[in-house]
Amino acid sequence: MKAVARLLPHSPPPLPSPPHRSNYYSPQNPNPKLAHLSFPFNPSSYAAAAAAAAVPRALSSAGAAEQEKPIVVVGSANADIYVEIDRLPRPGETVAASRGRTLAGGKGANQACCGGRLAPGNPTYLVGRVGDDAHGRLIEDALRGGGVRLDRLARVGAAPSGHAVVMLQPDGQNSIIIVGGANMSGWPREPRREDLDLVRGAGILLLQREIPDWVNAQVAQEAKGAGVPVIMDAGGVDTPIPKELFGFVDIFSPNETELARLTGMPTETFEQISQAAVKCHEMGLKLVLVKLGSNGSALFVEGEEPIRQPVIPAAKVVDTTGAGDTFTAAFAVALVEGKPMKECLRFAAAAASLCVQVKGAIPSMPDRKSVVELLQSPALETI
Repeated sequence: MKAVARLLPHSPPPLPSPPHRSNYYSPQNPNPKLAHLSFPFNPSSYAAAAAAAAVPRALSSAGAAEQEKPIVVVGSANADIYVEIDRLPRPGETVAASRGRTLAGGKGANQACCGGRLAPGNPTYLVGRVGDDAHGRLIEDALRGGGVRLDRLARVGAAPSGHAVVMLQPDGQNSIIIVGGANMSGWPREPRREDLDLVRGAGILLLQREIPDWVNAQVAQEAKGAGVPVIMDAGGVDTPIPKELFGFVDIFSPNETELARLTGMPTETFEQISQAAVKCHEMGLKLVLVKLGSNGSALFVEGEEPIRQPVIPAAKVVDTTGAGDTFTAAFAVALVEGKPMKECLRFAAAAASLCVQVKGAIPSMPDRKSVVELLQSPALETI
């Protein structure tokens, strides 16, 4: 059956798909014609040259002038099926869960909800795909409750909503299995005109890796041409990232495991993490924002000393599922508001600290008032 996408209720009808063009990255078109962009494209040197020239300009656009511009997330939306277990099963073993429930999640939806709650002055959009099913409606309700605009979220009739099985252990740690569904198979070959218009007018663009890389490349390319800062969270599928995508990304945000996978280098110590970040710089990723779990975070800017942020302790760690997404989205919110990088890290750390104290990904996303109150508490004066 041919996939049919329809927008959510109360949305305007979709515009016709534009004719085939050769100026967007895709698996069949790895070297697109980029004459419409404001910077040159050279497949052999683009990642290094364009990032060096364009990143400072793009990031400098985030600030006071962006207060009314939207935060745009292009990414996944899942139904997260939580099972609470004492330990992970061994091969061939069945274990009983003490509790199970289904909540909305997905890295794109998580980051959009976080942006919607933390940035009431900036409209937040999720450009994504859900199935025309019960899970899709669960996701829509959760996004709406998180203050996310649903104009650019489409239902796909021929694919189920993406979902994930989250195995949650007593210490709050989790293991996750993802079924892509509409997140992977529901996208048109060419980006919709109204989606590109939204991206070009954004204050910042957030990406992850739970949708096809060619979709990320298309929208990141458009954002780059418009001078919109692009943050890419490395979380999601563990396949290699196309090198063509690196040149469109301003800030790349992995955790230490993802950093090790990308670079092929150990990341067990901070010195090793620093060396791996240098390798990312050599790949053309000029700003690398590494999430270090209980060790906090660090921002590596090429040619400068890293900026480190210690973790802000949580009263009790209940569920770490949405912590990385909360951190990335909160950092983006602070950046688009014009905060210095060090303050962006601190704001993100506070949001993540609140997130891990609540079960579920989207339900755990903090509001702005809670983050500000935490940052102003006397206990944080020395952190």
